[in-house]
Amino acid sequence: MSLLKERIVGLIGATGPIPVSEFMALCLFDPDAGYYTTREPFGSAGDFVTAPEISQMFGELVAVWLYRAWQGAGRPLPATFAEIGPGRGTLMKDMLRTWSRLDPALVAGASFAMIETSPRLAKIQEQTLAGQSAVLAWHQTIDTLPPQPLFIVGNELFDAVPIRQFVYAGSGWRERVVGLDGADELHFFAGAGSVDTALLPTAAADAPQGAIAEVAPARSALMSAIAARIAAHGGAGLFIDYGHLQPGFGDTFQALRRHQREDVLANPGEADLTAHVDFAPLAEMARAHGLDVHLSTQGEFLLGMGLLERAGTLGADADDKARQTISDAVERLAGPGAMGELFKVMKILPAARAA
Repeated sequence: MSLLKERIVGLIGATGPIPVSEFMALCLFDPDAGYYTTREPFGSAGDFVTAPEISQMFGELVAVWLYRAWQGAGRPLPATFAEIGPGRGTLMKDMLRTWSRLDPALVAGASFAMIETSPRLAKIQEQTLAGQSAVLAWHQTIDTLPPQPLFIVGNELFDAVPIRQFVYAGSGWRERVVGLDGADELHFFAGAGSVDTALLPTAAADAPQGAIAEVAPARSALMSAIAARIAAHGGAGLFIDYGHLQPGFGDTFQALRRHQREDVLANPGEADLTAHVDFAPLAEMARAHGLDVHLSTQGEFLLGMGLLERAGTLGADADDKARQTISDAVERLAGPGAMGELFKVMKILPAARAA
């Protein structure tokens, strides 16, 4: 039994079942044994591969979108270009290279921020970004960013923010919790006590027995903080994650380990735990701050930004093997049977400037 599983079993034994949100937070962010605080999750040697690791084209096109947003805002300086949840730093490295080519004055005049809660990952990012001419600073929260225009990207950020789950059991909705079965193994249960229906999707009254609803107040709170910054100081935001554009029902809580799905309760702290992102409440939160929101699939976004043209340029002087690698990356990033449909994109901009 892993250290964290032993700790969670002990916690439940002492205090009773814990909500899914608490279980997820412990597994991912426990200071001593959490997944993101102790493990190297990224890349072929880790548990999953993110879009920036697939191809430099992803970071280049994201950089171009943020650059255009900055131009549309009147090229304000000082300004902050930030990535929140920056993984190994690959995306920021690709963006900085692109901005340096597009406009050296931007890189010289703007500040660049990495918003990262894990000290271990921050050290990896520092290594990835060593030697950059840009002024880079690390923050644990957006609250410490300077009060100036903010151009921010988050790729696969919200899927790792803990969710709450509710299950329709018996005569009503109950919060889904993690407890111990008769063999003292972790197991899902319907919690005791009723649930405030205001927390549930509007169609909850018509849900069948066993239906599961997922809500993520922590995601909405994070989006609210980001949107408030942009509303107050100007800027733009780009958020890319796997999920859905319309609310619905279903259990999307999942574990990924060594690029394979596994039982979410099997290895606490040793597998990546995520849940699909419901973009509707995030968009609603941004609009509540007076911002314009545009939603699309990742495929639509990347193709619209010139993915095919960029692939052609990269492949023009490449050998056959390199061209195939580029072609495979395009299909994986934008193809309807791959990330192109599963991943969604949310752009947020000050009102009347949606792009």
